[in-house]
Amino acid sequence: MPISTSLAIYFIIWWVVLFMVLPWGVRSQHESGSDMPPGTDPGAPAVPHLRRKLVWTTLVAAVIFAGFYFVYVEHLVTLDGLVRPLTRQ
Repeated sequence: MPISTSLAIYFIIWWVVLFMVLPWGVRSQHESGSDMPPGTDPGAPAVPHLRRKLVWTTLVAAVIFAGFYFVYVEHLVTLDGLVRPLTRQ
């Protein structure tokens, strides 16, 4: 698999995982009881911990990509294998 394709697939996996990781451990300003600056939403995170979430996103995406790459290299899923159940003879 070309490196550009690998990077593109990793980026897509990373982006999807980011949206799965963002809600982890979020406490809103209202829940935490902190002072809310005027004009902010009470549901906005009090402390978003973005650096920690980016690290977790990278780790989880790397594990998922490693699984995908293993399946690709070992030819565990092929196009013929995907089409075979759809064609009845």
